[in-house]
Amino acid sequence: MKIKQLKSYLLLWSTQSFSALGSGMTSYALVLWLYINTGSALQTALLSVCSYAPYVVMSIFAGALSDRWDKKRTMLVCDLLAAIGTAAVFILIKSNSLEAWHLYVLNALGGLMNTIQQPASEVAATLLVPKEYYQKTGGLRSFSQSLNTILTPILATALFAFAGIDWVIAFDLFTFFAAFLTLLLFIKLPKSNASDKPRESLKESAGKGLLWLKKNPLILTLILYLACINFTASMYDAALPAMVLSKPNGGETVLGIINTCVGLATLAGSVTATFLPKPKDRVKMISLALFISMSSENFLLAFGNSPVLWCIGAVLGWLLIPLMNINMDVIFRGSIPVEMQGRVYSCRNALQFFTIPMGFLAGGLLTDNVFEPLMAEQSPDGLLAMLFGIGKGSGAAMLFFIIGAVGVLTCLFFSRRLKKYDFRE
Repeated sequence: MKIKQLKSYLLLWSTQSFSALGSGMTSYALVLWLYINTGSALQTALLSVCSYAPYVVMSIFAGALSDRWDKKRTMLVCDLLAAIGTAAVFILIKSNSLEAWHLYVLNALGGLMNTIQQPASEVAATLLVPKEYYQKTGGLRSFSQSLNTILTPILATALFAFAGIDWVIAFDLFTFFAAFLTLLLFIKLPKSNASDKPRESLKESAGKGLLWLKKNPLILTLILYLACINFTASMYDAALPAMVLSKPNGGETVLGIINTCVGLATLAGSVTATFLPKPKDRVKMISLALFISMSSENFLLAFGNSPVLWCIGAVLGWLLIPLMNINMDVIFRGSIPVEMQGRVYSCRNALQFFTIPMGFLAGGLLTDNVFEPLMAEQSPDGLLAMLFGIGKGSGAAMLFFIIGAVGVLTCLFFSRRLKKYDFRE
């Protein structure tokens, strides 16, 4: 990999990854703060619902706007507005005025900014990276995401425990300024062909993204596959804190260790994927990675009753996810014309991510109102108690069994549908 050709990309990638670490630490600390203060899986899950809701409402139009607007300016403005929201949380904490509804509103603002910024940043990466480096730079992105997954719970928990949530947010704002100034002063993006084309109405522009997907069934099927997986994965995210923080052998430290294991697994997968030769069949690699993930971790969380088994599940569930992400990224970047990427990526966001808030809501509601009450009524020597344990957290464990079964069936269904499509580079 020639450093000179990728100098601008590497600078952008490293500083944006640093900023993502700060944002991830704030999100993690806010989940801890809210669950400790409310004890509700649903109220905690609503944080993520508010973050992802803008994807559902605005994504298609955000891509059309992204293809029209200057990519660098779009990224800068969105980052700045999101940072203002984070600063507002900091002020509310220092004045002892922070309430749950403040977090929901500010998370929605941050989600809206991310909705607009994400397609612009995807196109920016495509403009800065030669095609032959797509897999390697995809590996770098996965590497930084994995490293952040490792560092986020460690650093966030340490700062949260010893200095308070306000110091977590202060670090987040520091990482923002580092990334913002780097993008503003040192990154120059090449122009795309889209700037030379006549202007369309917003409705026509957004419609072209959907029309492109309709004419490319492989990409559309992959998006729908990930939409279904995201539904079960977000139920997992809603149920995990409720189970681990509630179990007698769990707690904040154990939750941090599990998330660190997730990060270590994805880090190992990212490093491996970066140096692997390109696979013969990228579509089959995606299906295999998702099947192994769905058929391992959820069942170990359901039936295992020790942090060791939960950590083993985390490793098995996440080790191959970077391979899935990288192969998906190569297929998308290699198939979608640069001038269409903002619109198509935004249509992807709307279709692929609309299931995430649904999954968080379902996970929170099912944990609090269905499975926890159900398990509370079980006798200690009953079958369900033998399978999923007793006490608070056993209902979330039962939900993991449901998630695992649904995930496996989803993988089998889409793997069969994808066999008829062929992707050639």
